[in-house]
Amino acid sequence: MIQFFIDLFGAVQGWLFEHAVAPFMFVSGLGAFTEEAFDGTEWFLIGLVELAALYLVLRPLEALIPVHRLADKRARWNDFVYALVHRLGLFSIAVFFTVDPLMDHFAGLLRLEGVHPFNLESLLPLTPPLAGFLLYLVVLDFCDYWFHRAQHHVEWWWALHRLHHSQMDMNLWSDNRNHLLDDLLRDVMMAIVALAIGVPPGQFVLLVSVSRALQSLQHANVRIHFGRLGERLLVSPRFHRTHHAIDPGHESLGQSSLGGCNFGVLLPLWDQLFGTARFERGYAATGVRDQLPGEHGAGRNYGRGFWQQHWLGLKRMVEFSRRGAP
Repeated sequence: MIQFFIDLFGAVQGWLFEHAVAPFMFVSGLGAFTEEAFDGTEWFLIGLVELAALYLVLRPLEALIPVHRLADKRARWNDFVYALVHRLGLFSIAVFFTVDPLMDHFAGLLRLEGVHPFNLESLLPLTPPLAGFLLYLVVLDFCDYWFHRAQHHVEWWWALHRLHHSQMDMNLWSDNRNHLLDDLLRDVMMAIVALAIGVPPGQFVLLVSVSRALQSLQHANVRIHFGRLGERLLVSPRFHRTHHAIDPGHESLGQSSLGGCNFGVLLPLWDQLFGTARFERGYAATGVRDQLPGEHGAGRNYGRGFWQQHWLGLKRMVEFSRRGAP
């Protein structure tokens, strides 16, 4: 059965590339990049499958066991726009066109000097495929944890990342609600790390897909937790909602300075090791403190639509770079 779906996916990818993508590449003078475009077609189809699966699984759960009723349903539609942009492979293609050739060129220079690129699996030559996949997952998640902490501790970077936290009606699409510049920085970092440790292209596709699916669950408006033990093994919607909570999610305890808790993207292990874990039983209200009337910023406007949110994000970045966060 699994092989049937793999073959079906390959057939659809081949048909779409042959009848739509390849003709467009040659007409537009981009015939030299047909191999990359074939990979891009795969990302596009994977994104479509992800969107459909997430809607069929998580949307009914949001209706059955919601944390709260959505106060602004338009905000969910706006998050869906972000999901379309990110899940259909546009960012992955852009990163592929820029980072991968550069890394290939760098690896070629190293080979000329007799230095072979590092491969993490070479340290454990008898590692079975599943163990190798999990090893890559843990290493990438470790890097993602520190990247996420930096987003919350560097003033100008937090100004961009605030867009993600400004959603007060979190839902299954909110994972993708990120400033394009913020996401580009993360995608470049992850691509560089993956290439540096020798993640095979096929495994990288699967790693990204698994990570995105789990992060969509974390952001969904569902009253779900994994129990006392499970909460310490995998980031749950309740654990991650605390990260998005007003005050605790982005400030040091009892202070207005930058900080926060629960930065783990997939594994709470890093938060537990580095003292940023906070296991709460409740489901907190989400948002950024300066959105609230009477607080710092007196009801700061984060924008309603996609482009307005991006413009305001750039303005915040310049503002905070000059004078620091309020």
